[in-house]
Amino acid sequence: MKRIPVALTPDETRGHLAMLAFSALVAGSFSLGAIVANDIDPQAITAARFAFATIVMGMVAFLQGGIRRAHFAAPWRFFVLGGLFTIYFVLMFEGLKTANPVSAAAVFTLMPLMSAGFGFLLLRQITTLRMALALGIAAAGALWVIFRGDLTALVAFDIGRGEVIYFIGCIAHALYTPMVRRLSRGEGAAVFTFGMLIAGSILLGVVSWQKIIATDWSALAPVIWITIGYLTLFSTAASFFMLQYATLRLPSAKVMAYSYLTPAWVILWEIGLGSLLPAAHVLLGIGATIIALLMLLRNDAQERPRVGGTE
Repeated sequence: MKRIPVALTPDETRGHLAMLAFSALVAGSFSLGAIVANDIDPQAITAARFAFATIVMGMVAFLQGGIRRAHFAAPWRFFVLGGLFTIYFVLMFEGLKTANPVSAAAVFTLMPLMSAGFGFLLLRQITTLRMALALGIAAAGALWVIFRGDLTALVAFDIGRGEVIYFIGCIAHALYTPMVRRLSRGEGAAVFTFGMLIAGSILLGVVSWQKIIATDWSALAPVIWITIGYLTLFSTAASFFMLQYATLRLPSAKVMAYSYLTPAWVILWEIGLGSLLPAAHVLLGIGATIIALLMLLRNDAQERPRVGGTE
């Protein structure tokens, strides 16, 4: 049966814009995080960003007047979602102990395809042939950017223990996206994100307690606190809000497809922080991801998420 192209609804347009901003904010955390990576334990800074983001999102939810006791009637939902993100971050740091960052970034690009699979299993969201082609083009473009257009580096790619550990974490991240839609009971994005951050902070506190108490917080350099502030306000609170907002309006595969833009955004961040423009052949990969995302902007009626997300 022929699929009929349909125009984006206002909600879907806002969902795409939210994910565009999401990918840019997440990319900023890579660039800024690299500046302080050797000055504070990754688990400690992650626990701090979750804790502060919980406070920020709690204030937002309170000012919006959206917090109701009924929203927390099933707290297990927030621990499921917070647990998925906790697993992702913990295994990411564990994997990066031995994994090459380039190899880990390549593993990261597998998440949209995994998210599409989880979206079908949990929500019966259908990935059309055109969407699958777009995901493939975006993946190729992202890998081209990640490997700086070096085919030799791509051919020599090897999966080690660290990459396997991080891959398990990426599975948790990919599962998070359709699970938000599955577990949402109509709460506002701020309230739902607030609940997830509370649960994630508790779980991170338990997992990273020794790292947290071993950190001399009073002796941290100002640049570290600036980075924590960015991670709290933009890379954690704002990005969680945008991801939650977009997930309720777009299919899981389209939501996660925006992660392919992260390498391109990182390059722009690096240029802004003083690095040189990458070689022209690397920019071809960025062009491929943009083409793929433009393909994803075209909507088919078959792809449109059904209301409620429980079908």
